[in-house]
Amino acid sequence: MAKNTGSSKFRKVDVDEYDENKYEDDQTGEVAGGPDEGEVMSYLNQGKNSDALHAVLRDAPIGSKNQAVKDKAMMLVLRVLTAFKTSEIEKSVKTLDNQTVDILMKYIYKGFELATDNSNAALLTWHEKAVAAGGLGSIVRVLTDRKSV
Repeated sequence: MAKNTGSSKFRKVDVDEYDENKYEDDQTGEVAGGPDEGEVMSYLNQGKNSDALHAVLRDAPIGSKNQAVKDKAMMLVLRVLTAFKTSEIEKSVKTLDNQTVDILMKYIYKGFELATDNSNAALLTWHEKAVAAGGLGSIVRVLTDRKSV
């Protein structure tokens, strides 16, 4: 026999909370200043390109709403990526973990948007090595991620 409980607890669930159009990014982990330009340039001047790459990707301003910080970080990353010799790229990419390869891939795609003649060839080489290290999943994660650099 069916039991009538008269419960109305189910009516307290806000179904509009789960609407896709009301999605808001989490603001945790936001980096205010981005990478330290002095540290990165110091590594580049000493010829430690791999250390400069790690430093610039470690403090990427992902999730920051300040476009000036993002643009400054992008120019710094582009300077680091173009400082590498083609023979050094693969070795440096292999030292990165998957999350850092994804950040690198975000910067590569952002660099393609800027489209300067000097950097396109270098970015294509970086893209090839990053795909070899991160696989096709890295491309999919970068293209579907809502947080940009």
